[in-house]
Amino acid sequence: MLQDLFDEVPRTAAEALDVFDAAGTVEPEFMLGTWHGDELPTGHPMDGLLGASGWWGKQFVDAETVHPLLFPSADGRSLWAFDPAKAFLGLGLTRKLPVLRNRSMAAPISNLRPALRTRSPKARLRTTRHRGRDTATMIYDQVPVNDVFRRLSDDAVIGLMDMRGLRTPYFFVLHRDDSLQVR
Repeated sequence: MLQDLFDEVPRTAAEALDVFDAAGTVEPEFMLGTWHGDELPTGHPMDGLLGASGWWGKQFVDAETVHPLLFPSADGRSLWAFDPAKAFLGLGLTRKLPVLRNRSMAAPISNLRPALRTRSPKARLRTTRHRGRDTATMIYDQVPVNDVFRRLSDDAVIGLMDMRGLRTPYFFVLHRDDSLQVR
């Protein structure tokens, strides 16, 4: 799917930043809906972590109601919202991520669903200025992370995760996909 969006898929943070900077900005209203995600590997310490976790995507109901981490149900027919504070709790990101990304965590996360699930929104959607341009940004409620979005097409955005303590941004792509309901 990534090859459909890029003439050449970025492989480094510098290449991804070039794509991000060249992409159009988006208004928060553009982000409303459910989006399926793909990691954009650039050599970042977090590369592979979302894939290993079984992460599906994000949902933007309105500016105040955002579910930043969606996972598929066991039967794959619906989605459930993961509490991001529990995802980031105690990871010691810069040291432990390389080990975690090489192991599938989808089954343990699915098994722990009752403890990890949330029904309340855990982020908000705002316009912020990033790299000199105003664009839609998802602001997590409980963790020091902002996901900044730029338009790749009418149904795809590139996301830049700006997290306190990480020297380079982490990149991902979201594709509009309302095929599954969040329950």
